[in-house]
Amino acid sequence: MSGPGGTFDRFVTHPDGLMTAPGDTAYVQEWLEVLERDSDRVRGLPGSWHASGTVGITWFAAARMVIVDTLRGGNVPETTSPNVVVIYADDLGWGDVGCFGAADLKTPALDRLCASGVRLPQWYSNSPVCSPSRASLLTGRYPAHAGVETILGGARRTRGLPRQETLATQLGRRGYRTGIFGKWHLGVAQEFSPLNYGFDESFGFRAGCVDYYSHIYYWGAHNPVHDLWDGDEEVWLNGDYLTTVIGERASRFIARDDGRPFFCYVPFNAPHYPLHAPSEYMSRFAHLPEGRRTMAAMVAAMDDAIGLIIDTLDERGLRENTLIFFSSDNGPSAESRNWLDGEEISYDGGSTGGLRGTKGSVFEGGIRVPAIVSWPAQLPSGVDYSGAGLMMDLLPTILEAVDGSPTDLADIDGCPLLAGLREPSPHTDTDDRTVFWTYDGQWAARRGRFKRVHHVRKGMTPPYVVERALFDVVEDSTEQIDVSQRFPETVNELDRELEEFRAQHKRWGSAAV
Repeated sequence: MSGPGGTFDRFVTHPDGLMTAPGDTAYVQEWLEVLERDSDRVRGLPGSWHASGTVGITWFAAARMVIVDTLRGGNVPETTSPNVVVIYADDLGWGDVGCFGAADLKTPALDRLCASGVRLPQWYSNSPVCSPSRASLLTGRYPAHAGVETILGGARRTRGLPRQETLATQLGRRGYRTGIFGKWHLGVAQEFSPLNYGFDESFGFRAGCVDYYSHIYYWGAHNPVHDLWDGDEEVWLNGDYLTTVIGERASRFIARDDGRPFFCYVPFNAPHYPLHAPSEYMSRFAHLPEGRRTMAAMVAAMDDAIGLIIDTLDERGLRENTLIFFSSDNGPSAESRNWLDGEEISYDGGSTGGLRGTKGSVFEGGIRVPAIVSWPAQLPSGVDYSGAGLMMDLLPTILEAVDGSPTDLADIDGCPLLAGLREPSPHTDTDDRTVFWTYDGQWAARRGRFKRVHHVRKGMTPPYVVERALFDVVEDSTEQIDVSQRFPETVNELDRELEEFRAQHKRWGSAAV
């Protein structure tokens, strides 16, 4: 392959690895067209640089970035494509993180991350349970649109996310190396491996939960099954605490910096049941009640693993231009299976921070989750973003950060929030959109300060405690006061939009069949 003049040698590579471009804009434009036209061939070339002037796989991202930035007006780019780290907790409540108000447990790494970035106090999961939430995060779509509406099983025949574009495939095409370390929960069968969804590297488990030390999945109407994978190869690390292992593997991926930007997705299994924590963490919280003590220990272990990831970025000089997003897949669990001693009462170790409902409910406690975004090179620090956001907004927001402008994405439901995150204000454009949730017969819609709910329960199981209500979730985040009588027009508008969403939801379901 050749470009203008047959070579690439007018682009200069410095000893520190930085590339600079010539001032000849026409020449640069021609090379951009070459790289775009022949990107597949470029990626397949052996080696990283050839005397003939062709560009190898490790050069593709850097070359394209320099060319694009040059055409935007700078010969030597002052910014490069950011690294992206997405950290996802499992069943972590609003009241389980220090910077969101938890006073009885410590999360110094997350608190430090929050201080370096933007806190998102009105951030939502797209679903009150795990698999649909993860599908929305990776696809930018509502769960039904992505094709995953329920909690997926753990048997090795379990099917999962229908094949489609993901954040990993999008970033891979932009020259990123991509890795996932932790819980997948979007299909167990071989054809649903993370490696088939844009990830170059994967380590972790594919079901919804495993024993933290044996890495065996015990739940469901089948025999227990071991579930730990390095890529598509089953591996055994008996006795190793999985939260710590996940943090270490993600850190190693980051440390193998090869000059390309990277996307590191770290979906921890903590603090999802079973309730396992090393003694060193349990001893820190001996003063807490039993359930809360174990929860605090599990969260502390995860916080240490997150601290390791952040420290690795710092040590490699990558932190400034790395966008880190942290959140949870849904609210805390109150399921009886949290207990390991045969007890069948509901577990209460997780905290919603006073929000109503828990995992499985479309009340705030099931879907409003702690969230933080930090990108020191581009975002302010120590501030709150007041607008509502959902997991499906993450994909377009990250792609805007990478591309430098909003990306034209077909057939997604989320919207980019980068402008609002750069300059947080009391009102955002996203306040004017209506967003929706549904799970197991429950329905909810929010626009601005108002949230309309239909047929809602408190958690994973009946009874349904509210048939219909309207809440002002800005003034009344605990959803105690039904204001339907005061705002009948809002009720009618949201009911109409909910009916339209129900119809769309049905069409998505029919298309999946």
